Amino acid sequence: MRFSVLVSVLRPIGPVVIGISLGFTLSLLSVSWVDESCHLDARGVGDGDVIGSPPQEEDGTPRGARRPSSIADSEEEDFDPRIVPYKQVQQSAPKKLFRAKYISTELGMRERLFVGVLTSKGTINTLGVAVNHTISHHLDNVVFFTGTHHRKVPHGMSVVTHGDERPIWNMYQTVKYVVAHALDEYDWFYLVQDNAYTEADRIKALVEHLSMERQLYMGVPEEFIGGGEMAEGRYCAGGFGYLLSRTLLLRLQPFLENCRNDILSSRPDEWLGRCIVDYTSTNCVGEHEGLKYYHYKLDKNSDPYKEGNEQFMNALTVHPVSDPEQMYRLHKHFTELELQRTYSEIAKLQAEIKNVSVVAFDGNRTSQWPVGITPPFEPKTRFEVLRWEYFTEEHIYWCMDGSPKCELRGVDRMDVADVIGVALDQLNDKYKPVLRLKKQQLINGYRRFDPTRGMEYTLDLQLEAVNQKGHSRSIAKRVHLVRPLSRIEIIPMPYVTEATRVHVIIPLTLQDRSHVSHFLEVLASGAFETSENAILTFLFIYDPLEAQQVSQNDIFAGVKAQINGYERKYPAVKIPWISVKTETPSQIKFMDIISKKHPVDTLFFLADVNTNVNPEFLNRCRMNSINNWQVFFPVHFQDFHPAVASGDQPPAPAAASTGAAADLVKDAGRFDRGTFDEACFYNSDYMATRARMSADVQENEELLESLDIYDMFVKYSVLHVFRAVEPALHQRHREQPCNPRLSEDVYHRCVQSSLEGLGSRSQLAMLLFEQEHGNST
Repeated sequence: MRFSVLVSVLRPIGPVVIGISLGFTLSLLSVSWVDESCHLDARGVGDGDVIGSPPQEEDGTPRGARRPSSIADSEEEDFDPRIVPYKQVQQSAPKKLFRAKYISTELGMRERLFVGVLTSKGTINTLGVAVNHTISHHLDNVVFFTGTHHRKVPHGMSVVTHGDERPIWNMYQTVKYVVAHALDEYDWFYLVQDNAYTEADRIKALVEHLSMERQLYMGVPEEFIGGGEMAEGRYCAGGFGYLLSRTLLLRLQPFLENCRNDILSSRPDEWLGRCIVDYTSTNCVGEHEGLKYYHYKLDKNSDPYKEGNEQFMNALTVHPVSDPEQMYRLHKHFTELELQRTYSEIAKLQAEIKNVSVVAFDGNRTSQWPVGITPPFEPKTRFEVLRWEYFTEEHIYWCMDGSPKCELRGVDRMDVADVIGVALDQLNDKYKPVLRLKKQQLINGYRRFDPTRGMEYTLDLQLEAVNQKGHSRSIAKRVHLVRPLSRIEIIPMPYVTEATRVHVIIPLTLQDRSHVSHFLEVLASGAFETSENAILTFLFIYDPLEAQQVSQNDIFAGVKAQINGYERKYPAVKIPWISVKTETPSQIKFMDIISKKHPVDTLFFLADVNTNVNPEFLNRCRMNSINNWQVFFPVHFQDFHPAVASGDQPPAPAAASTGAAADLVKDAGRFDRGTFDEACFYNSDYMATRARMSADVQENEELLESLDIYDMFVKYSVLHVFRAVEPALHQRHREQPCNPRLSEDVYHRCVQSSLEGLGSRSQLAMLLFEQEHGNST
């Protein structure tokens, strides 16, 4: 009874007592842990220390207890300050940061495939040339390896000579060259003999699907000759070529000398295979991860067009090839196969596009005709509407010179004939064998150039339809055709630089004297003050009467005085001049004189005194004129007549003083396509063209007066004649005299340019309207 009462009394306070007891116990245990682990004596246990006692400070206090930071012993604070004198740091010159020339070098990017062709002195001019013609334009780098060669190396081939005709030595030197010169730049290496045809695109496709990190030796596996341990493994037959990975060659590189000294073999491909197997434990494989190295062994005197089995159709290499003619036949056959496969893939893609377009939002209108070609250009305003040109088989009703009708000739005539022929072929393919169609005549023809898709044609053809029974009937058929823009390619151009000096040639006549001051003012602000790399040369043209009076009354005395003034103002500038006496001024005659006084590598800019020359255009003159490649004829922007363009309002003061065009707008002027006064070309190109013209000049001396330099380059040179609008080249309006001695076409072109330079059609119409309105009142 008492025990139960005691339990009932202690039960409420029991957990409290147990908790307090447990707390004290844990506190004691934690204090003992901290005292033993804090501030261990780094000196170890000395002779006077008591093991098991807490570590003591020098004053006897336990080291486990921390003193306040404000309390410190005198010994700890007894130190002498040390003054460090300031010395100015000598700044060394910054090291020049080396950067790779190409970003691919800095990032470690490599090309995909290197091709080495094993040839010989006896076959490099036959089979070697054939191999080069069939694969070099498909692959980036093809190098031919030979022991020796003739004195003259075939054009367009990169040849490495080892100096010995021994097969094993040549193979060793070839692998050594590849490791030394190409291992850091390529991921895969393909070696093949010159008596094997290689389908270059398929080799590239195979390499694109192989991992560069694999240690791979791929080709046509063969067993080693002999028995025992030496016959273990497989090598790749050299006749069909083989692929070596970069990883494999990196592992093989330290053992090349051992292979040359230790391995004996009579065949170079077997020697290389034994070297790879012995030192890298890699055997030749004909298939890797589902990718097969297809090949085909060609029988003697076999015809490629009769080899119809699947192995031949899928072959990467064909071996052996006996002569270059057979090599070219194989190349033609495989090219036709690839073309057929491309056409079949295009047809499949077109069918898929048609099937998908059915379920599209717009239905069949989603797939534009032809399927897969960019849809036609849709103009936003009436000024963007593309012009259709009407033509027949003899004439076209839109001409470059503005005439309404001209004869269809040259490339235009070839284009029309080709389009009609393609239309007939497509119609016959569509209706055969039920009908056979023959052309009777072209009723109507329309064409336009769409910059987004190509040239579009619409033809109305009069055809004779003949059925299988021989009955014929005349029918009319309208067809639509598109000549699409093919893949855009960058045309390789020679390297040019903006550091070339430009010789500016300005012919001057009596009528041009008033424009010289403005020309020199503009040129001085743009070239003399900025030390532009250009030399100005004036050509003073006298007629015979003026030349006789030059000592008493020089018509260009004022111009020469201005030149002397600018030379004194700019001491680094020298402005030479040349005096010429002639009755009939001619560009070609003038350039004959100037050409003889300059080196062949001189860059000329032939201009007019009314032209505003600035550094921006001079740079474009340098970039667009390429020696032995291209001449440049810019189209300048010419102001309209001030009375027509501005009416009663005077021109802006800035434009009047500097001659700069305020805005290139249609109401201020136009790009004058009818004049060819400005030209950029090299002296060597002019001399070469002039030499081709000499035979015709001997027969007709008036040719020098009837032609200008533009016509000379077009008719007698093999260079690119580049003609383009030039916004940086500006000319003020002036009355341009036309030389009646020029040819009829050139004279008509000059007169037409002068008339069109008066003003725009709307301005001239408004001027006529105001005159008629004033006369009527």
